[in-house]
Amino acid sequence: MTAQSPNDQTYVGVELCAGSARAALVSAGGEVVARRESAAPPEDPVVQVARLVAELRDASGAQVAAVGIGLPGLVSPATGRVIISSDLPSVMRGDLRAELAKATGLPVTLENDANAGAVGEYAAGAGRGSRDMFYVTIGSGIGGAIIIGGKLWRGASGFAGEFGHITIDPEGVVCVCGNVGCLETVASAPNIVRRTRERLMRDSTSSLSRLGLNKNFTAADIAHEARGGDDFAALMIERTGRYIGTAIATVVNLLNTERVVLGGGVMEAGQLILEPIIREAQRRSFQPNFESTQIVAATLGPDAVPIGAAVLARDAVINIAV
Repeated sequence: MTAQSPNDQTYVGVELCAGSARAALVSAGGEVVARRESAAPPEDPVVQVARLVAELRDASGAQVAAVGIGLPGLVSPATGRVIISSDLPSVMRGDLRAELAKATGLPVTLENDANAGAVGEYAAGAGRGSRDMFYVTIGSGIGGAIIIGGKLWRGASGFAGEFGHITIDPEGVVCVCGNVGCLETVASAPNIVRRTRERLMRDSTSSLSRLGLNKNFTAADIAHEARGGDDFAALMIERTGRYIGTAIATVVNLLNTERVVLGGGVMEAGQLILEPIIREAQRRSFQPNFESTQIVAATLGPDAVPIGAAVLARDAVINIAV
């Protein structure tokens, strides 16, 4: 029997969140072959991930070489253990990587979800073709990742890229990290909602906004109303873009990467948020740095983390083989 080429092998990438797990069977070239998604009980992620891997393997009949997991939290590159994960506290107990390897019978790589998303966009999305890239994901939290010369830049401790905790307003609200006025306190999805509620309460010009008719609106609802022509909703999206653009200008001036890629649920507002981000970044950046940096929206959507996790698992297996 002829040995299977590494290029013929497939890899499973999984995005593990507090409320769900999203898995993809990914080719060696970074293309999604199949997908699975299910609710993920936070107290038992091992069983959930093992079941998703088995479903993908059984349904496709493909040879799976390794599994990559992207999750919210700080993952130690040295030990592979999860150091901090406020969304998934259960993954901090024990040795998750070893438990998953035993449950799946495959090599397992753990990675922070922003890092995995960055690798996904770099390999198969909006970062393709660049050498250096900064990636931002803006959703329930805000994460960031740096790719220099085609490789993740992890920093001295291994936890570089915490973009959401750049200070934007020193006199703002307290962040979950303990700092005051982080970008996350004004531009993450829950905080966009908080700011919008506060403005609805005190701004008479908001009285015509359809958002006032829905007491339980979300950031997605704000984006939807903004796209539908609601001026107040558009104002809140535009101001959020300015906050993000201010932080992006810091990245442009500091790193001057070829590309800045913006992903996550908040970016579903499209040009309504991308345009103020770019305008504010341009206003606050050194012009030569800004002109040499492309600021673009991510293209992979919910596939970014699974693809990136699978690519990282692929690279880990190849490095071991070498």
